[in-house]
Amino acid sequence: MIQRILPRKAAGRHSTRARRASRILLAVTAMGALLSLDLPEAGAATPLGVTAEAPASAESGRVGALFAGGLDGGHFCTASVVRSLGHDLIATAAHCLEHPDTTVFAPGYRDGDAPYGLWRLTRVYVAPAWTAGQDPDADVAFATVTPADSGETRSVEDVVGSFPVAAAQPSDVTVTVLGYPSVLDAPLACSNATSLFSPTQRRIDCPDLSGGTSGSPWLAGGSLAGVLGGYQGGGNVPEVSYSAVMGDEAMALYCEAAGVAR
Repeated sequence: MIQRILPRKAAGRHSTRARRASRILLAVTAMGALLSLDLPEAGAATPLGVTAEAPASAESGRVGALFAGGLDGGHFCTASVVRSLGHDLIATAAHCLEHPDTTVFAPGYRDGDAPYGLWRLTRVYVAPAWTAGQDPDADVAFATVTPADSGETRSVEDVVGSFPVAAAQPSDVTVTVLGYPSVLDAPLACSNATSLFSPTQRRIDCPDLSGGTSGSPWLAGGSLAGVLGGYQGGGNVPEVSYSAVMGDEAMALYCEAAGVAR
């Protein structure tokens, strides 16, 4: 049985935007060891504000699709591997974890193939504000995973690497969003400058980030600065997306999930 806090069902980009799909350093001393590894290069070769298929790379291999049961169950959200002491942690939107017992993660998924295997969730970490009232400012979650294939003995971070998590980003930070629309079998990438929609919500203008991209990592300098979600479940139109600001509560949740002290 997965140890979890089960949120009530919430409408988000993985559901409300599927109809539009065809339109296709962490400043914590205790985290020093986790942040000392080589960082991947973030940023797309395409111009800012342009969405294109993400090429296969070490960076995109750390991002994967969330499936209902298995590859034939359809993918509905996106998640990414983040650094932890257990080397087994993924980040996504809280509204993507409605059914953790049947959700599996496929990092690097592309063209119907899961090159790094499937990973089942073992424990989820959701903020109390999300559990109590689905507060969009708390639409960030983490989950530990273990191989679905008993033949795999390594942890997910040891297989594909991971992103560090970084808070306190400037209001206009440029990020790269990597995510899987439900109708595509490859991830899309878009880089652009962000802006603060509110003190607790960040927005970005990128086209074609439709249903399935909820939970997509927002990468700033190779570090996770947010996940697609929050206001309107991540947004009601594919051209504009949102992320809850990675504030103190989100960082406290991450530290708990990653097994480190703040």
